[in-house]
Amino acid sequence: MLKKIRVIVSIILFALITLYFLDFKGFLPHKFHILAHLQFIPALLAMNVIILVALILITLLFGRVYCSSICPMGIYQDIIAWISKKIIKRKKYTFSKAKSILRWALLGLVVIAYIFGFTFLLGLLDPYGSWGRIVTHLLRPAYLAGNNIMANIFTIFDNYTFYKVSIYGISIFSTIIALVWLLGVGVFAWKNGRTYCNTVCPVGTFLGFISKLSLFKIQFNDEKCNSCGLCAMKCKASCIDSNNKKIDYSRCVVCFNCLESCKRKAMKYAFIGPVKNKIVKTEPAYTYTNDTDSVNPIKSVSKPIDESKRRFLSATIATSIAVGNLVAQEVTGTLLPKKELKRQIPIAPPGAGSFKNLQDKCISCHLCVSKCPSHVIKPALFEYGMNGIMQPKLYFDHGFCNYNCTICGDVCPTEAIKPLSVEEKNHTQMGQVHFIKENCIVYYDETSCGACSEHCPTQAVHMVPYKGALTIPETDVSICVGCGGCEYVCPAIPFKAIYVEGLQTQNTIEIKKEEQQEIVIEGFGF
Repeated sequence: MLKKIRVIVSIILFALITLYFLDFKGFLPHKFHILAHLQFIPALLAMNVIILVALILITLLFGRVYCSSICPMGIYQDIIAWISKKIIKRKKYTFSKAKSILRWALLGLVVIAYIFGFTFLLGLLDPYGSWGRIVTHLLRPAYLAGNNIMANIFTIFDNYTFYKVSIYGISIFSTIIALVWLLGVGVFAWKNGRTYCNTVCPVGTFLGFISKLSLFKIQFNDEKCNSCGLCAMKCKASCIDSNNKKIDYSRCVVCFNCLESCKRKAMKYAFIGPVKNKIVKTEPAYTYTNDTDSVNPIKSVSKPIDESKRRFLSATIATSIAVGNLVAQEVTGTLLPKKELKRQIPIAPPGAGSFKNLQDKCISCHLCVSKCPSHVIKPALFEYGMNGIMQPKLYFDHGFCNYNCTICGDVCPTEAIKPLSVEEKNHTQMGQVHFIKENCIVYYDETSCGACSEHCPTQAVHMVPYKGALTIPETDVSICVGCGGCEYVCPAIPFKAIYVEGLQTQNTIEIKKEEQQEIVIEGFGF
């Protein structure tokens, strides 16, 4: 019964977390972002005391429930392990000693790196952030492709329940990292169950330390146990030493596989308090040779430690950082031939406050990337420096930052992007507009335009007399919010005549009501 409850809860939470990343129609209300706030590292970075205390108390009471039922990466490993058991009918796990030195060394490295301002490692190893990147960069394109197939089918019958959406690459580097994590963690889960949780994951190591003190634990009933070893063969955490009737509670994820598999009801999950397990030597040990109740005596054979696990982290981090993101919209400063000009400072999402706040708290889960309705948030490569790899920046190739949209701050679980009201968003300056006259079609083609002015919500870009009946843009950076509307709609090719330069620290500006206007672009969306 305990295992069934755990499995049901795990599947529901896993499905909701994944669907929230995939959902582009707003099927799940925004209040479901609480699922992200329930994750340990986001709660820690946001200093969400209530969630942190709740997770620690649950661990002290019941063990690593977070790892077994709340963490999406942990549930992903369980799914892979379950599939492997279905394919390999006689698959068996074996007890192995904890890689304590490696576990604590990795946790210490993450903590030291964070203290010295290098948060990239924390974001890379955080299980929630890793799963978010997997869903955003790998599963989401497949989900959108499936939606488009359904749209084609339903349209044939004049049913427009589904509609086509655009599918495009967000970041090559982030996609490579997501793929490496999906395959790497998946392979280890296929072979050895919860290897990632009990060897690499910093959250697993920390909660494992606490779980040794938990009040409810899985225990042996010495009177009923015949040391058959079946519990150890079913333990995907490899933490049960059936020979000595001992359990490594720092690695146990309370999956209850052992309870379900025991034929003699010799294991129980109950209050244990300060009582420690007895170490009982039994010779010889027994193991099941098939799915029947028959047992055969075997000698205990110790297996060599799989050194490939120790190289897991170094192998993934060493993945080539090859092709980067396309650098933001480029502009020129001369007539013909035009000279390419790159944006010097990236544009952080509204509510980030400063590059420092973003880099200190962002774990690159890419929930903001996935949920942005304007599709202007993309992962950075080196625009913020080494510490800001994969953290969000604004990019105006597929749209602009909607003047009244606050979704990125609403969904961010770490407050790397702080929640803003619409009023606060309207007065937050993320960047400043720059105009290059020589690139403007009014200048070199003497053609009437004004698209940039029409799509500026604050009239930071406005038209002034130029030649005859022609008007040309003029800018006022003091009231520019850096939304990128002007840059997105500028028709100048190959380089824009107007663009937004980012600010390392965002400002609060005053805008008169008469300077604001509602901006609508038809067909705006996916």
